[in-house]
Amino acid sequence: MKNKPKAVILITTDEQRRDTLGIYGCEAIETPHIDSIGRAGSCFDNAFTNSPWCMPSRCSLLTGCYPHRHGAYSNFSGGPLNPEIPNLYTVAKSQGYGTAHIGKCHYERVRYGTFSPDKTAENPATREYYLSLGIDHLALQDDKNVSIWQYDDYSRDLDREGHLSAYRKEAWNRKEGGVFAFPGPPDWHPDAWVGRQAAEYLDRWDGEDSLFLWVSFSGPHYPVDPPEEYLKRVDSERLPPIVRRDGEWGDNGKIHYHSYHGPGRIDGCGYLESRACSEYDNEYWDRMRQHYMANVALIDDQVGRVLDSVKRRFGDDTLIVFTSDHGDMLGNHGLWGKHNCGYDEVLKVPFLVKMPGERPVGDRIEERIQMIDLFPTIAKSIGANPGSIDGAPIDDVVSRGGHEYTLAEGEGFYCLSDGRYKLVRARDGEQSDPIYEFFDLQNDPDCFENLYSDPRYSKLVEKFRNQVESRPEIAVIL
Repeated sequence: MKNKPKAVILITTDEQRRDTLGIYGCEAIETPHIDSIGRAGSCFDNAFTNSPWCMPSRCSLLTGCYPHRHGAYSNFSGGPLNPEIPNLYTVAKSQGYGTAHIGKCHYERVRYGTFSPDKTAENPATREYYLSLGIDHLALQDDKNVSIWQYDDYSRDLDREGHLSAYRKEAWNRKEGGVFAFPGPPDWHPDAWVGRQAAEYLDRWDGEDSLFLWVSFSGPHYPVDPPEEYLKRVDSERLPPIVRRDGEWGDNGKIHYHSYHGPGRIDGCGYLESRACSEYDNEYWDRMRQHYMANVALIDDQVGRVLDSVKRRFGDDTLIVFTSDHGDMLGNHGLWGKHNCGYDEVLKVPFLVKMPGERPVGDRIEERIQMIDLFPTIAKSIGANPGSIDGAPIDDVVSRGGHEYTLAEGEGFYCLSDGRYKLVRARDGEQSDPIYEFFDLQNDPDCFENLYSDPRYSKLVEKFRNQVESRPEIAVIL
């Protein structure tokens, strides 16, 4: 790119399925503002996250490196990022851009199990660590649950307005299964707060310097909590059917056997005494998906608000990217959540890019890209050297036909795919032996039939395993 854009605006959501956007075929809600980014730019149909967990995925977005390399490979273990590693903020600063982050970071482990339902804790070290990564301006709303568990900028504002205790009470109510209407004014929902903070920050920007701004919404990640009025925006008759098969969890050698039958470790199990997703009935799935879609509709309104401010401040001299850190099962295969998931519902994410300038019609791009490609893409656009990383600029990846393999990782987990076949490895508990699944995506795109032990596929399985397990640097996460 000859001229650096005046602004780079990265907009992300948390745990958003790609099929919740109109540009990807969603009919249950309208998402005109998010869609506009891809319709005036590029819409990627095969973009893959590098982890089915928030923290490692976000750290890969930030650094352009796989989790085993940046070291933040789990929500529960693995280190914080080294501030000396180049990241989006530091390369932007090196090129004269001011850096701002509004919303969720989650670049460190959360202190799960140490919080109380009757109070919100203090932890100022979190904010100090995030700022050390190169952020000039930080308005922190560090996940819906985390904002309830420990104070950040959002929960302090919410507390001053008198709404925090009601929100905390609803979020800790396990009987609702993480699905409820936000118990406060709609404009105090966490995603509305992020949109408002971002738009106001842009409107205050003095225009003297260039800007890198990351707007990071924490929805539609659970708790699935849209304001009541947004439920009316969902056409429940047009929700996509749940993908599942009777008897698919009869094999106790499958990775999510215990997620379904209990006691499981996937997110949705945490709301149930049995820890078995099989307890959720059709009424629950319908209610959850309606609330989830309503939260996406809220986010779309807020993205529109941000884009209006971007237009007023920078015109079309802006690089805009929209994506999500990973998706969610939303009842497919009888599961919800994302932990240890090698399914496309979790790993295939929305990815929209609008380069500076106006274009009448956007591009539809089929080549396979990964989230590690975002960092070098932005670095290239602003004339920065990203250093030695795992990703590559998206235009380079597309020009060579896309990635041969996509890789998602996490503690004890990996998923490797070449687009035709997919190998998934996970542990069902810290002390268990690894479980493997192998799928033929051409004949079984929804991944029902595990072919790992089928002798017809033994050579392919060996080839895929060697692609990952022969690399000594990946041993740390396995």
